[in-house]
Amino acid sequence: MSNPFILLWLEAPLQSWGADSRFGRRDTLDFPTKSGLLGLLCCALGAGGEQRELLDEMAKLRQTVLAFQRERGERPPLLRDFQMVGSGYNEKDKWETLLIPKKRDGGGAVGGGTKMTYRYYLQEAAFAAALEVPAARAGEFAEALQSPVWDIYFGRKCCAPTDLVFRECFETEAEALEAASAIAAGKSLREAFRVRDYAPGDEGEGEVVALNDVPVQFGPRKKYRQRRVTIIHHNDEE
Repeated sequence: MSNPFILLWLEAPLQSWGADSRFGRRDTLDFPTKSGLLGLLCCALGAGGEQRELLDEMAKLRQTVLAFQRERGERPPLLRDFQMVGSGYNEKDKWETLLIPKKRDGGGAVGGGTKMTYRYYLQEAAFAAALEVPAARAGEFAEALQSPVWDIYFGRKCCAPTDLVFRECFETEAEALEAASAIAAGKSLREAFRVRDYAPGDEGEGEVVALNDVPVQFGPRKKYRQRRVTIIHHNDEE
């Protein structure tokens, strides 16, 4: 028995899909990552902690993302959010002092511990993701995505969806992608590009890149491994 595909519709004012971000600069890719979508699924399931077994089960399964944009016009530029962490606290207030960053020995950090961060977001983006899921768990996943245990969001907690995320379960990937194109057409959106798992010979189809976005372990000590994907722009397919 072949595995089915769950179709997710990802549309929001802001989305952020980081793959190699550091504390001071939180970048975003132009499309949803495998780690981000599996994190979304874990939120829907209420599955906390490392989740090594679930992630191992999902790691080898396929994922294809379609990126859409308006029929006319380009996608909006990235939004950059500047934040300062660890500043503005009253050192005479014993409770506020607990929030001031400190060195390992408990002493004051150099410069007071204030950190500057830049966080980047996609604006007004819309994606469809076809996720291959184990046949035995398709019903469980579908139910969770329709009635999530925890809030689901697109990369960061401020990136809340503005439309239904779960869009049915399909027997084949082709059926799921066809349904995604129909949803996009109803919103006057056209496909800009797609991201699929790499297959031998893809070098002539589009841009092949390596991403460190396959989660091996969630929780406090996250671990990831690489995968290769092929990015095919709409003009390349015509």
